[in-house]
This record gives sequence, structure tokens and C-alpha cells, in this order.
Amino acid sequence: MSENSTTTIWFVTGASRGIGLELVSRLLRRGDAVAATTRSVDRLLTALDGTDTGNLLPLEVDLTDQEQVTAAVAETRRRFGGLDVVVDNAGYGYLSAVEEIVDADARAMFDVQVFAVLNVLRAALPVFRANRRGHIVNVSSILGRTTFAGWGLYSAGKYALEALTEALAAEVADLGIRVNLIEPGYVRTDFLTERSLALPDSTIDDYPEVRGTTQAHQGMHGTQLGDPGKVAEAILAVVDSGSAPLHQFLGSDSVSFAEAHLEALRADVEASRVLADTDIVEPAPARG
Repeated sequence: MSENSTTTIWFVTGASRGIGLELVSRLLRRGDAVAATTRSVDRLLTALDGTDTGNLLPLEVDLTDQEQVTAAVAETRRRFGGLDVVVDNAGYGYLSAVEEIVDADARAMFDVQVFAVLNVLRAALPVFRANRRGHIVNVSSILGRTTFAGWGLYSAGKYALEALTEALAAEVADLGIRVNLIEPGYVRTDFLTERSLALPDSTIDDYPEVRGTTQAHQGMHGTQLGDPGKVAEAILAVVDSGSAPLHQFLGSDSVSFAEAHLEALRADVEASRVLADTDIVEPAPARG
């Protein structure tokens, strides 16, 4: 709840499409207050046509700009009287072989997947610390836990997000601040279309598996297992319950990938034991 009312106040990034839009729509319908960031306020308002937007603060924000993000959080508090929940949801995909990644694409990906989240955290955490309460929900992906050929750059960003979030959860546990990671599998949004999936400008013929992965994923659009509405409902449940695990997997594919990753990691741990003993052996103390 906010400092001055019983209304829950949310700050949601990436709000005009997919999971973010589904979440914002549900929050407005249940009467919560929502500051929603987007690259296009017009697109957001068009998508919300027919929804009561009286409790909506649409914000056109460049999340990679700390000053803009800090100003957006301040505007949220001025408009609604506080801040209770932050959902870092903005992001996009990228499919290429690792060798095909150019610096500009890598930096752009980390700007959105990592530095933008850091900007939001740096703006929101002082508020949460002062109030000794608050909730941070970082939307990752099962590809932040395991990865496949072609997804190296995207997964690198999500792996970094997961590490930051795990460390953050430990750091703020005694400050009344809750933290959760959302790790969906494939969700039926436009994530696999040209609107949200970037490709390299130049490719290398020696990576046919990556080209096959790209074609398969582009052809997957509209058939993904995950229901974005159910994902949004699950995020609501994570926040409302206060008892969800740090890593909340969503989707049968996400759970299956996570289980396979655990089995592969366990096998590597066992296979590593042969060479794992690299500890310094201290000499035994001399006897008098």
C-alpha cells in the first residue's frame, strides 16, 4: 500500500505490449494505480482503449537514461502519493551466433536488459528503504537459467539480470523489501516477430544450426504454449501472496527446461570431482 492511501501503486516498464500490457490492463481493472513506461504513449493508450485509465500514469521514458527514470519514479510518487511495486518487464530478443554479435548490438542488449533495470532499481530502492517495504519483480526468462544455440546474447543479458536480482534479494531481505524473478517459457506475444526479435546484419555460413533455430522461432509465432494473460495473473499472485519462490518458473516448457538444466548441471558436478580438489594443503603444524 502507498504512504497515503490503501491503493497499491505499481511502476511497470515495457507496458504497451505482451506481458506488460496484460499486467497493466488487469491492474487498472482491479483499481490499482499504475505508472506505465513505454516508448510510445500513443501505442499504450490505443492498446488500452475501452479500459478505464483514470488510475493510469503513462510515461514515455528512455529506460537507459538514469535522469529520465528517476524523474519518472518521482512523478509516480507525486501523482499517486507513493510507490509499492516495481515490475521490470521491458526487453526484446536477439538471435544470432556468438561470433556474429557486433559491439553495438551487444551494448544495446545490455543497456535494456541490465542497465535499464539498474536505473529503475537505483530510483526505486531509496523509496523502499525509507519506507522499509516494497516489492521488486524482475521479469527474466527461462533463457536466463539455461540457453541454446543462437540465444547467447539474449541469455547473457538475462543471466546478468538473474545474478543482480539474486544478490539484491539477499541485500534487502532485512529491509522489508521483497524480490522475485519471473522466468517464463515461450509466451504467445509478438516477441518472436520483427517488432521484438532482432537479428544480426551479417551472418556466417558455418552456423546452419543457428539459421535453423532462427527460422524455427520465426515460424513459432502464434503457436507458443504460454498464455500472456495467465502470466500476468501469475505475477499478480506472486505479489499478492508474498510467499512465491525467488525463481518463479511459468509454463510447462519453462519447468521442463529448468529440470533438464538441473540434471545436466548435476552431471557436470559429479564429473568435475576428479579434478575438483585444487585446495591448498597447509603443512601440518610442527610438533614440539
